[in-house]
Amino acid sequence: MQEPVQDLFTVNNLWMMIATILVFIMHLGFATLEAGLTRSKNTVNILFKNTIIPAIGLLTYALVGFNLMYPGADFAGSFFGFGGLGLSLPEGWDSSNYNAGYTYFTDFIFQAMFAATAATIVSGAVAERIKLGPFITFSILYVAFIYPIVGMWKWGGGFLNTLETPFYDFAGSTIVHSVGGWGALVGAYLLGPRIGKYTAQGMKAIPGHSIPMATMGVFLLWFGWFGFNGGSVLSASPGLVSKVFVTTSLAAAAGAFGALIVSYIKFKTYDITMVLNGILAGLVGITAGADQMGILDSIIIGFIGGGLVVFGVVLFDKIKIDDPVGAISVHLVGGIWGTLAVGLFGDLAGMSQVISQLIGIGATAVFCFGTAWLIFFTIKKTIGIRVDEKEEVEGLDINEHSMRAYPDFMTKD
Repeated sequence: MQEPVQDLFTVNNLWMMIATILVFIMHLGFATLEAGLTRSKNTVNILFKNTIIPAIGLLTYALVGFNLMYPGADFAGSFFGFGGLGLSLPEGWDSSNYNAGYTYFTDFIFQAMFAATAATIVSGAVAERIKLGPFITFSILYVAFIYPIVGMWKWGGGFLNTLETPFYDFAGSTIVHSVGGWGALVGAYLLGPRIGKYTAQGMKAIPGHSIPMATMGVFLLWFGWFGFNGGSVLSASPGLVSKVFVTTSLAAAAGAFGALIVSYIKFKTYDITMVLNGILAGLVGITAGADQMGILDSIIIGFIGGGLVVFGVVLFDKIKIDDPVGAISVHLVGGIWGTLAVGLFGDLAGMSQVISQLIGIGATAVFCFGTAWLIFFTIKKTIGIRVDEKEEVEGLDINEHSMRAYPDFMTKD
């Protein structure tokens, strides 16, 4: 018969692995959401990017990312640390005595599922006009180095975690979503808008080809978010995991209504794409403080997040930054709002916490915007980042992949 402590270790470790599976499923959600909100002639390209991104995330996180984010006390600094190449336990340790709640390899694989998300967010914002090779190059560099360095600042014991009032980001409103959002903003700006999006007569909507696919994607993401936030408890603690499930779901539901109400007031129509992105914004918003919020706090955070998505989409169209799926509004705007909300609502609310949250938001903004600009701008000036006009009009599927997603159907595209 096992000792009770061993039973608890097994339960905690098992929950962490289940949460890992749930986060992995989110990559399918991103793929179907992005494909559904873009045109059929680019579907293979969208699916290809969302297939290669998890592979990039796993490989780079195993080689360098994990030890950049969690370098260990011997190799950590305030802003940068590195524990060496590859995966290796400290001498004399084995996987099972690495942590009281889970094994070394469980820790790695759970964290690795988060790593690729930053590039996935960028994928949606640059869809339908970016060259595949340059996108893969950007993703490798951004996921391998930029994301784990920012993660180390908080989760790896860096300077954000050692502020007088420590910066707080429970599961990554800033460290995951805003990191991806800043990259998405830079990429969309440097690429320029899709042909025909902004004309002399004004902004022209370019509808996606499959609202059912986009809807399926959002529900897959909501489903996976139970692992994203619930797994970030880092144990199977019944009270805390169940609370995080509730706050996560209430914020998503409130986000749907925030987007519904604001978009109806502005456009006088029931826009399902706004509601879908409102759900995601609610989820992004609650992610920074899901374990710290009460019921009403979660609803307010989600509702405001959903409303902000609508304003974000309108704003970016006004300044002619073309984001086909609304990724910047969801992940950057929603991530900033959710991070700030930790200082305004819940158990940590207070002015000192607000200041720490603003420091984290600002540091991430400067670093990620600067590095994303450096990577994208360098690629743009060397090999180029945008397909030519003929390829864009015909579609990336036939030009980049020599195939079509729907070969047996005629489409408007």
